[in-house]
Amino acid sequence: MKSYRKELWFQVPTRRALINITPQVEACLKESGITEGLVLCNAMHITASVFINDDESGLHHDYDVWLEKLAPHEPVSQYRHNVGEDNADAHMKRQIMGREVVVAVSQGRLDFGTWEQIFYGEFDGKRRKRVLVKIIGE
Repeated sequence: MKSYRKELWFQVPTRRALINITPQVEACLKESGITEGLVLCNAMHITASVFINDDESGLHHDYDVWLEKLAPHEPVSQYRHNVGEDNADAHMKRQIMGREVVVAVSQGRLDFGTWEQIFYGEFDGKRRKRVLVKIIGE
């Protein structure tokens, strides 16, 4: 069995962002030479997420509004974690959206359902963060 590892780095200029990373993951798969196996993508930071969903701007807006209702950023004083920090809401948003995804690889391609894409969710941006791409298989 072969194994491949790569880190994708992101630095978004805003506090929150959703980035479609499917093309980068597909490039990793091609580079790996693996045609049958599994891809694991996980956010290596506790205030960021990796998840699968539709790449539709209305849905992305709805996620942003919904997450802000569930874990509003302000007032930062509402969170015990924010003593000296201001990112407690980002930890909670990450918990809701998830840490990682696993996608099957079949015939050298990501084996997605209709409309599925891989996204990096940033909830405490303006600094460099990474996503691990690990691929195993034949």
